[in-house]
Amino acid sequence: MRKQKIIYVLRRDPDYKGKKITAKRELSFGIQLASRLLLDQLSFQFNKERLDEQINLAIENNDRQEFERLSVQYSPYTWE
Repeated sequence: MRKQKIIYVLRRDPDYKGKKITAKRELSFGIQLASRLLLDQLSFQFNKERLDEQINLAIENNDRQEFERLSVQYSPYTWE
């Protein structure tokens, strides 16, 4: 993994007058990666289930052309 840069943002309160300054940090790389992986997994499952439903509907309607078109779209989901 590449090294992630941490950026601190200093925010000064309008009523500063010698008070302590706090720094806020961005989300850690681990949290960003975990959230990205979760969203990828959710979208993968949603798209796969939607294609499953459409393929089943095409089979029920005996629509061979639609089935073949959808099966080509479904092929990347079969590598699991």
